[in-house]
Amino acid sequence: MGSEHSISTFVTQSLEEIRFWSRIMKEHAFFLSLGFTADDTKLIQEAKHYIAIFERIEEQASEYNERTDPEVIRNFNIQVYQAAVSIWAYKRKVLGLILHCQINGNNFPLLVDHISREAFYFAKRLKELNEGKIKPLADAIIDENVFFLKIMADHSKFIGHLLDPSERKLVDQARGFSEDFDKLLYQAQDLDHMRPQSETKPLFEQFLDQNRVSVVSLRDFKKTARELIEECKIKSIIHPLLADHVFREASHFLEIIDAFDAHLSAQKA
Repeated sequence: MGSEHSISTFVTQSLEEIRFWSRIMKEHAFFLSLGFTADDTKLIQEAKHYIAIFERIEEQASEYNERTDPEVIRNFNIQVYQAAVSIWAYKRKVLGLILHCQINGNNFPLLVDHISREAFYFAKRLKELNEGKIKPLADAIIDENVFFLKIMADHSKFIGHLLDPSERKLVDQARGFSEDFDKLLYQAQDLDHMRPQSETKPLFEQFLDQNRVSVVSLRDFKKTARELIEECKIKSIIHPLLADHVFREASHFLEIIDAFDAHLSAQKA
């Protein structure tokens, strides 16, 4: 595994990814179960099966810490990777059923695609960690931002559609965030196509700063919406847990942006 520092980093990063994303996967299964009709008994049972799987993973992750044997964590990553791939396949199956009009319900096709992309991302991260793959900083910055900007754009669209139409101001705000993140995503994709190889620090610093401003605004909007939903002060069909779920994902994206900023600053030193 290399140096003692790299071993410690492997263990810490693995546990951080699993603790964050296993909770997200469990909640995805719960949200899907709420969106099925009463006739979709088999799909609901499968969703409950995944809730139980990721609850067990959360419990197991809580038993480990940064001093845990890296081989134990490597095996744990394999176990969780298999669960992530399995729930990804389940989500894609559900999406196919919706797109072929074989089931109805309240699960938007874009939402099911969205949560399947997150499962794929989670599985890929675990695989990369076990293989010791570290992307060049420029590639990592672009790839992570392309992924998470799309996630934030999707969240804004879902919020806009799940708010009651009478909540005109909040619906307009959600639509504004959707347009803002679509534009940021297009910029990130342009940068992806250019793939700058040198003299990139000022370019990436501007890129991250611009994204941070928008993500902070969206996170604060989600925080306010979550509080209003919990206090029953706005009209919507947004489950309180979903409001908290999207807030946590925005906070997670900000942590990633800050980590990239720290790496760029360290390169200056």
